[in-house]
Amino acid sequence: MNSFGDERPSAVVQRPPEPVLPSEDELNAIRDEARLIGYDEGHAAGYADGLAIGRTEAAKELEHLQTIAVTFGNALSGADENIANEVLELALQLAKGMLRAALEVKPELIIPLVREAVGYLPVLQQPAILLLNPADATIVRESIGEELSKGGWRVSEDAQIERGGCRIETASNQIDAQASSRWQRLAAALGKNNVEWLA
Repeated sequence: MNSFGDERPSAVVQRPPEPVLPSEDELNAIRDEARLIGYDEGHAAGYADGLAIGRTEAAKELEHLQTIAVTFGNALSGADENIANEVLELALQLAKGMLRAALEVKPELIIPLVREAVGYLPVLQQPAILLLNPADATIVRESIGEELSKGGWRVSEDAQIERGGCRIETASNQIDAQASSRWQRLAAALGKNNVEWLA
């Protein structure tokens, strides 16, 4: 205890014990543990950063691929439409060529056409004139001329009418069944107004 005015210590001061320092093996173990903890924390942080960057890049690539897919789909649709138009054009050209060749090889194909055209006209509009190309008129007269005459039809020749076609005229009606007219109606029905019969 201190007394007033006395500066002496009342008790003996004790020194703290000297610290015990770790051994070299303990220091190495501490360093290894710190290194492993640092590695694990750095690895986890790097993995999280890399994953975030990878996801961002993947999202950008996915968006790019989706754009390419849409563009490709549109181009494919356009190509389909172009191919369909080209195939239709080719089919019309082939049909035109086949029809012309068929009429040259087998001119009697005019008979079903004449029967069809005659069938469009009501019986009440008789008598009627059937106008044909001179070569076709001969074939029609030989094949069904008598039948047409009994029905009140008159077969007449017109050099202006193409082979394989006919025109029917009555006092109140006219049916144009010429090859070029039929061809134009067929092409128009298929949306091809620019395919000419004689082209």
